[in-house]
Amino acid sequence: MKMWSGRFRQPLDTAFERWQRSFPFDCCLLPYELEASAAHAKALEHAGVLSSEELAKTLRGLEQIAEKAQIDPKFLDDSEAEDVHHFVEKQLVALIGETGYKLHSGRSRNEQIATDLRLYVRDAIDRLQLALADWMGALLERAQKAGTAAMPAYTHLQRAEPVLVGHWLLAYIEMFLRDSERLADCRKRVNVCPLGSGAVAGATLELDREAMAADLGFDAPTANSLDATSDRDFALEFVQALAVMAVHLSRWAEEMIRFSTQEYGFIALPESYSTGSSAMPQKKNPDLLELVRGKAGRIAGAEQALLVTIKGLPLAYNKDLQETQEPLFDASQTILAILPLATGWMQDVEFDYERMKQAAQGGFMNAWAAATYLVQRGVPSRLAHEAVGKAVRLCLDRGCELQDLPVEELQQIHPAFDRDFAKNVTLDAVLSIHDVPGGTAGDAVKEALARAEQRISKVRGEVHAHA
Repeated sequence: MKMWSGRFRQPLDTAFERWQRSFPFDCCLLPYELEASAAHAKALEHAGVLSSEELAKTLRGLEQIAEKAQIDPKFLDDSEAEDVHHFVEKQLVALIGETGYKLHSGRSRNEQIATDLRLYVRDAIDRLQLALADWMGALLERAQKAGTAAMPAYTHLQRAEPVLVGHWLLAYIEMFLRDSERLADCRKRVNVCPLGSGAVAGATLELDREAMAADLGFDAPTANSLDATSDRDFALEFVQALAVMAVHLSRWAEEMIRFSTQEYGFIALPESYSTGSSAMPQKKNPDLLELVRGKAGRIAGAEQALLVTIKGLPLAYNKDLQETQEPLFDASQTILAILPLATGWMQDVEFDYERMKQAAQGGFMNAWAAATYLVQRGVPSRLAHEAVGKAVRLCLDRGCELQDLPVEELQQIHPAFDRDFAKNVTLDAVLSIHDVPGGTAGDAVKEALARAEQRISKVRGEVHAHA
């Protein structure tokens, strides 16, 4: 029996009925539907709609549905259930009889789906935060192990200045810490409870909304029933945060792909996350990285789907909102699948520190340090820049590096050059002059590593505090 069939004389068109069902995908909301239904049942007992015996029977029935879903994968193979709400009602009535129909007293599927989705997103955020902490922990561990190893940093894909490998990896940790902060901020707006909003105007029974919210771990009930049943901002904001995270993962993947090529040779792809070519026996392809990069487009598409679906909807609930569920589920599940794999990849990858070091010492990446050398000797910055540029041009003509030029020739370019110039443009010297917070000098990086470790630990602690 449909939850709404009393008003209708004719059955649904068979093809339309199959097409409009959401149970094939919203069945993933079953744990949240059962949790919210239990909270509603308790409120019904407090309002006098359910007796204490009926409440106990209802709660036990909901528990049995959860147990069956865990034990038997085929339990969810229901071709008749219209959605997860209909499925639970069907199963509950089958278990406890007509008392099961009482559970829908004073509520609407509009508020049910809004509640289930908030519970889903909240849970997904907590799971993602832990996965992010593990991922950042893997980056941090590799940064710590890198020690004093150096590599080139690039601007415009051209070698710019040398940095510590740890400094490079810390840049990614900063990206993902921002992602974590976005998720934590999103969680605050997710964590309000629509139960008691009814279909559009509020519940028709005196339900204790504060109690239901507290029972489900929400901070408060929603403030307006019209908004509560039609709001999907929380889903959009969540998927937008995932889209930014996917972009960060894609940037990481792209750089790792680039650095694994023979032209760079900075890293060796882990075989456990790579595949070969069916035609070229020598190939080792970065499949995990390429899929991570590709799935960023999929998640960006989910964000766009949500925006376009919501943009023209009047208040309050409209069936269009059913179309927001699959992009939400897909984006969430995609990121949750990526993070552990990326973590494993990062733990297994091998860095060629010697090749990185060699690359960090050529290509005039000490040019800014050379200009700084002159600035520290009183030369105006613009003039120092011009003098070093002339020295670089001379080196290009001769096929050498700045430190190879005789002091006498440097002094012809500018008299401030002296015999200590060469030791001030070595790799160690160039790294050490960036001794500011956020810089790549050894001490600055050590401090940054310690702070990052504390911030990652805080992410885990906040998730456990919610439990």
